Amino acid sequence: MRTSLMIWWRTATALLVLLCSLSASAATAKGDWLLLPDRVWTGDGDAAHSGWAVLVHDGSIAAVGPIASVTVPAGVRRVELPGATLIPGLIDLHSHLFLHPYNETLWNDQVLTEPQDYRTLEAAAHAKATLLAGFTSLRDLGTEGAGYADVSVKRAIDEGLIPGPRLFVATRAIVATASYGPGPRGFRPDLDLPGGAQEISGVDAAMAAVREQAARGADWIKIYGDYRVGPGGTTVPTFTPAELKALVDTAHQLGRPVAVHAASDAGVRMAVEAGVDSVEHGYGASETTFKLLKQHGTAYEPTLTAVESTAEYFEHYVPGKSAPTERMREAEQAFRTALKLGVTIGNGSDVGVFRHGDNWREPAAMVAYGMTPVQALHAATDVAAKILRQSPRLGRIAPGMDADLAAFSGDPSTQIDALQHPVFVMKDGISYRTPEANP
Repeated sequence: MRTSLMIWWRTATALLVLLCSLSASAATAKGDWLLLPDRVWTGDGDAAHSGWAVLVHDGSIAAVGPIASVTVPAGVRRVELPGATLIPGLIDLHSHLFLHPYNETLWNDQVLTEPQDYRTLEAAAHAKATLLAGFTSLRDLGTEGAGYADVSVKRAIDEGLIPGPRLFVATRAIVATASYGPGPRGFRPDLDLPGGAQEISGVDAAMAAVREQAARGADWIKIYGDYRVGPGGTTVPTFTPAELKALVDTAHQLGRPVAVHAASDAGVRMAVEAGVDSVEHGYGASETTFKLLKQHGTAYEPTLTAVESTAEYFEHYVPGKSAPTERMREAEQAFRTALKLGVTIGNGSDVGVFRHGDNWREPAAMVAYGMTPVQALHAATDVAAKILRQSPRLGRIAPGMDADLAAFSGDPSTQIDALQHPVFVMKDGISYRTPEANP
């Protein structure tokens, strides 16, 4: 009886949270919208266009151009966005909805002490915060110990149960045996601890893990290609070339692209040679290795904000006051090298290490490290959409494309910090944030 009551209470609580989330989202139904910002940045070029309008019909962009050129149907809802720039909905290619900042709770403690039910509810709240910040698509690269719960969050968003961005999920991620936390490093050997990802050894196990995750609903396969398991905690590759190739080939056979966590030069090089589709972090990669990325067309997500955030939490770094840490300088050098060589750079922040909804920090960091504001916008829109295999559906403002749109006070194509100030957010033709509903 007590067990049944607990199950009922847990279910009722979850439903209450979801209903509150829905009522707070201010979502409105699809229909005809005429959006009238001061400027429109379409993603097709570099300049924002003054005096342009965007017409949305039934979830798609019907027209974009000078106001006088747009035929406006009767009954359209007009949204004035004075002082704002309308851009394609932003995309973050590296997120962890099931994590929250490490200065709140350490990674080990999140995985070991927070129940999966609670972490899933947290993920729903994080998804809403992300959407309201103007990020309408998210590649979530591993649940970090929460199993396949990302598939359920994605389904709940797709079916309209909760507000959130379009999700492209990687489920559990795949690591080499005994190379990732929480165990076995740092804990008693007789403890059987939950893992942050699916552990495998050998070619057969590699193929089986990819097949299992794909069957469970993974859109991408996430692999940890290296980790801090070398002498003295140095970062070294964790898979053999044969294992890594088996992981990548099996994923591609099943139509799943592959993202690889790799921070060392050797780890990045092995990943590119194995045929991965994107490299995450890449802090220690050499110029020679970045040339290899360029040659293979491999995308790169620099996750600069994660490095800055962990420096704040654990190395006493104070933004604007402290000198950059060694790891921050390493990340900056890698980014500048990739930018100089013309490597495809997508916006990927590793949000979850820092607060969800602050995803704007990554484009701002890329500008601080050498990109122009327009380059950073491209990295978070049309370039990111191509990396996601979602172009031409997403990433630009053009007739026939999905109506994923966001407006910000000011002009982020000239001042990237404008991304801190969203005033309008639409996904699939449904408005989630309008000027009248803004705080």
